[in-house]
Formats: sequence, structure tokens, C-alpha cells
Amino acid sequence: MSEEAPTQQQPPEQEKKADEPPPDAPQESCSSSSSPPAAEEKTIPCRALVLTGYGGYDKVKLQVKALSQPQLQAGEVLIRVKACGLNFAELLCRQGLYELLPAPPVTMGMECSGIIEAVGEEVTDRKVGDRVITMGKSGMWQELVVVSADRTFPMPEQMSFEEGAALPVNYLTAYMMLFEMAGVRPGKSVLIHMAAGGVGIATTQLCQTVQDVTVFGTASASKHETIAQGGVTHPIDYRTKDYVEEIRKISPKGVDIVLDPLGGSDTQKGFSLLKPLGTLIVFGAANCVTGQKKNLLAMAKTWYNQLSLTTLKLMQSNKAVCGFHLGYISDEQLISRTMFTLLELYSQGKIKPRIDSSYHFEEVADAMKRMHERQNIGKVILLPEPKKVEEKPKSNPEPEENVEKTDAAVDEKKEEAKEEVKAEKD
Repeated sequence: MSEEAPTQQQPPEQEKKADEPPPDAPQESCSSSSSPPAAEEKTIPCRALVLTGYGGYDKVKLQVKALSQPQLQAGEVLIRVKACGLNFAELLCRQGLYELLPAPPVTMGMECSGIIEAVGEEVTDRKVGDRVITMGKSGMWQELVVVSADRTFPMPEQMSFEEGAALPVNYLTAYMMLFEMAGVRPGKSVLIHMAAGGVGIATTQLCQTVQDVTVFGTASASKHETIAQGGVTHPIDYRTKDYVEEIRKISPKGVDIVLDPLGGSDTQKGFSLLKPLGTLIVFGAANCVTGQKKNLLAMAKTWYNQLSLTTLKLMQSNKAVCGFHLGYISDEQLISRTMFTLLELYSQGKIKPRIDSSYHFEEVADAMKRMHERQNIGKVILLPEPKKVEEKPKSNPEPEENVEKTDAAVDEKKEEAKEEVKAEKD
């Protein structure tokens, strides 16, 4: 984990002094000039991942922007980003299937963590040096971001930047679906697809905070041991077995809650699995994404097979069907309240994001490929810090175990991990 920045805030009148670099513009990041400050505006290099067009992995480019000195508005803060989260929604963004992303070229990214380097006027509860989490509809995949202080959340002391970046989208989604929509209670049963992904693991952990909740989770067989250790009661290999039949064998009446990120025919199956008074929540359409680029046939098939109900049928079935999309929730108080609840659960040791792997910005294509091919168990993280020469992507199934090891031991551990992954695939 990087060291924290100084906690003392520079007074506004000192920001232009050359011998005292302002907190929002480290001296080494600004272009040098022999002219007086007023004669030429200084710029700051800022690495960013930009979507240049819709299509394959090559459409996401690492660019270095020349930013002018950020002029913070009242209530804003400048954050030096340390880690960013990769979500399945970004795979949709790259293919032009995510309507909330502005048209290319656009800086991608919905969540990040970092250190506050400057604060604007009227900011009273944040200071320079604070470690925070923030989120937005786009623009988070870059070294420097300016956001409203109200959209920042202080990180617990023991939380790493990678964990901070892994928390917002996945855990907000899981928490709001389980507790705000489905109203999960003791003794209930939940089916979550893609149980080894970010939302799947978040859902499983949150279910453990409620007594006697049974969790059914679909995932490939190689991930079953891990998700079972994480709290999935009944792991099911969706690739080799009919998960509907497997669930019926264990629970003939079905389940109380189905969380569906797949869409299409799987939504119909989920509805059929619901017990009376059960709730189906659709929060994605992963079945639309079959390759690097947009697949019109897969999209048509998914939409053709989607669940279609009349209100009369819904009434007669005594079931509830809901839709959830975090990007369309405009209630900032709800988001803030839920984030602080999640951070408290983290501090209590009840939830903990699982970091699958970390990739530098230069390796964004590899990161997206890993998620697209569903190889990850947990969160895939992007690091703005430039990749060092000969450094390889850091895959951390259990990152805390490697903290005290030497560089040589870490490299050896990585090679062993790669061999294990190959063996599991075979």
C-alpha cells in the first residue's frame, strides 16, 4: 500500500509559489518553464484509459493528457487515483451497449480509490491526505480526478486501495438488491449467477450477515472450492449440468430470491424457480456478450428469449419481478447511506472484497480479456501507476499472504500460480 500524502492543507494564497508546490500539482509532474507563472500555464501529465471507438480490446487506449492546473469549484476535491475497478459494464461500454456512457472518445471507469491532493472552498469534512473511494458514470480510469466531496467516502485504515476500488459498484448493487428490493430475511434462499464474479462474491458475503440464508451459486467447476469457502451453500456447474434440475433436487419448491445478470432464457428459468411470494431481480444481460465485438445474433437471441408476462399472469403466480441498474439511481442520499453501511460492515470484518488480479493501465486489454473469458474469481483491478520494466500482472488470490516476502519469492509464487491456473483449465 502506498504511503499517505501529508495531511496538512496548503493555504490558497500559497498555491502559486514555486518553492512550495501546491497539493494538486506535484512539482515533478508540471512542465518546467523559465517564464513567470502568469506568462505560461503549467500543465500536468495525466495517464488515462480512453475509449476511442466501439469494438475490440484495441479500442481502449492508454493516453497521456496534458491537464491544466485544476481549478476546483466550491465543494470539489482533487484525487490522485491509486486503483480502479473493472466491471462487466465496461465490457458493454466497449461494445457500445451501455447507454449511460458518453460517445467516444471518452475516459472510462466507474469507480476508484486514491488520496486527496487538494480541496476546494466549502469542503469541511475532507482534507489533503485523506484516503477515499469515489465513483461516477465514467471518467474514473485516470491518474487525477476532480469530484464532489459528497461523492467521496473515507477508507477504513486497514483497507487497501485495491479493496477500496473493488467495493462501490459490486457491493452497492448486491446490497440494494438483497436488502432494499428483495428484503432478504433469516431462513430465505438465494440463487446468484456468476457467483465467482464481483457481484456474486459481494452477494454471498452479504447473505452471511443474515442468519440461515441458503445460497445457490452457478460457476465453473474449477471455482467451486473457492466460492464454497466464501459462503455459497450449493455451488452448481452451469457448464455441465442443468442448474434448474440441480436446484430442484435440493429444494423441490425452488428458491425465494433469484439475482439474474444473464438475461434471455435464464430469466425465464429464474422465474420458474421462484417459490410463491418469491422475487426475481434482473440486473444485467451478460448473455449478449459472446465475443470482443458486438454480436447482433446473440443480442437478438437474448431479447427473443426474454421473459414476457401479463399483469394477470404475474398476479396469479404470486411472484415479483424487478429490475436493477445502479447507474440510474439518482438518490445520492441512498447511495451515501448504503456506502457508509458497507464500510462499517468492512470495518467489522463481515465483508471483504476479494481481489482476483491487478493490471497496470498498459495491460487493460489483458484485464478485460480475463473478465470476458470468466477466468476471474473476484475483482479485477486496474492500476494507474506506470508498469515497471519486466513487471508482470499481479494475480493475488490471497494478497495478504505475500506482504512480507521478498521480490524473488513473489516472482516464484506468481509462476506457481500460473501453473496452477493452467492445470485447472486442463
